[in-house]
Amino acid sequence: MNSFIISYDIVQDGDYNYSALIDRIKSYGTWAHINKSCWAIKTDATAVNVRDFLLEVMGPTDRLLVVQSAHVAAWNNPMCNNDWLRGNI
Repeated sequence: MNSFIISYDIVQDGDYNYSALIDRIKSYGTWAHINKSCWAIKTDATAVNVRDFLLEVMGPTDRLLVVQSAHVAAWNNPMCNNDWLRGNI
């Protein structure tokens, strides 16, 4: 399985319901919420597949970045468990 970092900015005006986007991220099964708008997942899908799947519930001006991890990382005070990051990034 590949590890991916997902980062997004919701640009839409007004209240945005993040639940559809978060549900899609969590649907990969193995995930962590790293920072407010940054997640990590593990999947056999490609970065393009992940991007396209998430874009289906995002607006046309929203921003999205999906990066395959090279398993080298450093962090400070993530929202998720440090052990999860060590084992999955």
